[in-house]
Amino acid sequence: MTQVERIKRMERYLEESSKAIEKMQEALVDYEKIQTEFRKLCDYYASTKWMRDYEDDEAGKLPKNLKRGVLSEDAVYDLIQENHDITTRLLKIITKNVEGHRA
Repeated sequence: MTQVERIKRMERYLEESSKAIEKMQEALVDYEKIQTEFRKLCDYYASTKWMRDYEDDEAGKLPKNLKRGVLSEDAVYDLIQENHDITTRLLKIITKNVEGHRA
């Protein structure tokens, strides 16, 4: 590889990395903003209130036009699992990056 080719390749790496890091920054801002609400959702899902709401929905006691995705047995559970998977993945990436940058 020539010097010019190397510089062009590194320039491309710089541009791609900058774009990806910018997107990650934006995503992390959004992710941090929803953490309080997400914790409240998790608490609700684990509570007797959720169970009562679920049972009332099953018994037809709630309005027919009420949006009720939160009462499905899988939606919140799957979201909790996805959140766990994301945080685990981030920890692995962070660990790899920290270990790779040790002096």
